[in-house]
Amino acid sequence: MYLGKIVERAKTEELFKNPAHPYTKALFSAALPAHPDIVREEMILAGEVPSPINPPSGCRFHPRCPFVMPQCAKVEPEEKEIVADHVVACHLF
Repeated sequence: MYLGKIVERAKTEELFKNPAHPYTKALFSAALPAHPDIVREEMILAGEVPSPINPPSGCRFHPRCPFVMPQCAKVEPEEKEIVADHVVACHLF
């Protein structure tokens, strides 16, 4: 969930193995690994978190998204099932 909108839903194991939304990937990137030898891709988000009182138009994550496209600022993404029981709200899918 980002600024009050669900961006991705999946069963726990599926979500941890295959995060799809850029915000989900950023969250997992920020978490410490379970073992010190595990190497993960680091994803650092630029910019400030927008106000939840006055969220941005379109996709609420677009001001910080590294994959932003012009439509992200204009159109709120619809949820799409990318595999069985794994839903993501992102224009990348």
